[in-house]
Amino acid sequence: MQKILILFGMICMLIVATNYAYSQEIRLATFQEVAQIVIDKSISQNVTASIALQSSSIQEMRISPELEQKIRENGRITAIVLTNQNQCILGVVDESCIIINVARDMEDTDFLTIQNSTKKISEAFIDELNTAFDTNAEFHSTFIQGNDLMGKALESSGIVSGRGTVSAVYTMPMEDTGSMYEKISAILLPSQIRESGGFYDVAKNLSTHEKAKMTFSIIPLGNKSLLQLKLSVDYPNTALSITEVNPLELLKTNELKRSEYFSGKFYPLNSILQVVVLSPESINVSNIRGNTIETQIIDNEKIPKEITKEGWIFDPDQGKRIEGKYIFGERKSIDKNELIFSLEGNGIVPKKIETDFNESIVIVIIISVVAISAAVYYLKGYKKLNK
Repeated sequence: MQKILILFGMICMLIVATNYAYSQEIRLATFQEVAQIVIDKSISQNVTASIALQSSSIQEMRISPELEQKIRENGRITAIVLTNQNQCILGVVDESCIIINVARDMEDTDFLTIQNSTKKISEAFIDELNTAFDTNAEFHSTFIQGNDLMGKALESSGIVSGRGTVSAVYTMPMEDTGSMYEKISAILLPSQIRESGGFYDVAKNLSTHEKAKMTFSIIPLGNKSLLQLKLSVDYPNTALSITEVNPLELLKTNELKRSEYFSGKFYPLNSILQVVVLSPESINVSNIRGNTIETQIIDNEKIPKEITKEGWIFDPDQGKRIEGKYIFGERKSIDKNELIFSLEGNGIVPKKIETDFNESIVIVIIISVVAISAAVYYLKGYKKLNK
């Protein structure tokens, strides 16, 4: 287990180092904005629309340097999560949560030992976290993660959660999303970012939706941490009926604008729209109204030949899992009618699968990790094209 954790840490350090080195060449900023739509016809039958603002800089997501360093250097903490999800973890209802995810020590074989070991680590952080978030969360329970169901469906690893992770859960009274998002945004985001609009404005407007929920996560990655503020809205039991995908309709906006924080320089990969469709049967993309970007295959991946052009890249564009990313190129905004596309195939309206699947916060964050890699993925491809 220790060797696996060391290997994972080395991989994460490589990702961060690569991110930094490439950013000098084509201006990849540390701050990123990602809009994401997940249409899950396979497991939950729900649609989730979200806006994630993320950075590896504690100047752009303001937490104290001492706390950030302490989290990274602990070695066993895989993520810290603040959320007002309805059921942040099994056994918690109608309360907001701070969750401290800890890699399980495999020498701890019984539940009591696992619980005590995890609680000892979490207790060393909760007071500082309450101060940082202006909260008063108190210990509720520990929860041992048993699987990585959504991670497998998305073909992503359970970086934040999954088998081998134990969650220490601290709870507090439920706070409505609009006020909570406004408070946490003011704490974390400098005024320059908040006043620059872009995806942040979409998230702020979406925060008043009756089903809106927010999550802030700290994910230690080698010598830096990924800091992510995410606002999401679930549309329960709507995935099965979707044959035409209109991303901005789900985000409740007619236009998606890039943040003015990037104005004056060319940061083509820091604003990305992503759509993921999961289906129990094979489906394919059709009737794309907007542009598609010309690509070539590098290391079995579709890579854009020209990042100054706006448009979709679907990879894969057929099968049980479809993923599309929209790149703005040199454009500052995109209209909702330019983003619509259709789905075809036997899996479009399958028989509804009854399931007791629980969409806890650990699942929500696994989804967000897919979006986190988007800019780095394309940056890697662009680097190869220009060697």
